[in-house]
Amino acid sequence: MSLLLHIDTATEHASICISKGSDVLGLIESAEQKNHASFVQPAIQKLMRDNGFQLKDVDAVSVTAGPGSYTGLRVGLASAKGICYALQKPLVLINTLEVMAQAVLSHYQSTLQPFSLSALICPLIDARRMEVFTSTYNSSLQEMESPHALIMDETAFSELLTRQPIIFSGSGAQKLKGVISHPNASFPNVLHNASHLALRALIAYQSNLFAELAYAEPLYVKEFFNPSGNKNK
Repeated sequence: MSLLLHIDTATEHASICISKGSDVLGLIESAEQKNHASFVQPAIQKLMRDNGFQLKDVDAVSVTAGPGSYTGLRVGLASAKGICYALQKPLVLINTLEVMAQAVLSHYQSTLQPFSLSALICPLIDARRMEVFTSTYNSSLQEMESPHALIMDETAFSELLTRQPIIFSGSGAQKLKGVISHPNASFPNVLHNASHLALRALIAYQSNLFAELAYAEPLYVKEFFNPSGNKNK
């Protein structure tokens, strides 16, 4: 059974986990965005030690590839690429928005809340002011549109909302909630972490969907995103 290491530093919450097959063996999280770089390596070492593994035992490394924080994406990908290069392990890149959509689907499954198969899942990453990074997914987590930046106003998603329910999540959802009101819009309080990355990465691993290590780059969508507003971060 495959042993996978998962790294998520794309947004304000960072997390690391390891999984074997479909089982998550351990998860460590941090909400200190400015400390993502110092969090990653100690967290990996602790997870390996606590579960009786060494890094050489890992079959592949997955990482959230973006969109997200410019610095966070570089921290995560640099860590993943370093491990993969040193140990000659494959690298799996997963879109951050897809991981967020998985978190929403897992939330409804675990809480047994009613979930309409016609509903779209729309993760939103706060990109400062009234802009977000977003995409939409169907109930099978198939991507319905490519990740893109969007300026939110009262007309945002209006056409889609007239046709079907949409579940909005992520750091940009509260901004949207403040400007739209529609019976087909719902805003569950759902946070993603590396355990949701693990679910998506396992599918990619089993399908041999590996990134080319030398050419793997973050998916920025836009040139720069820093939610703190500090351009030197």
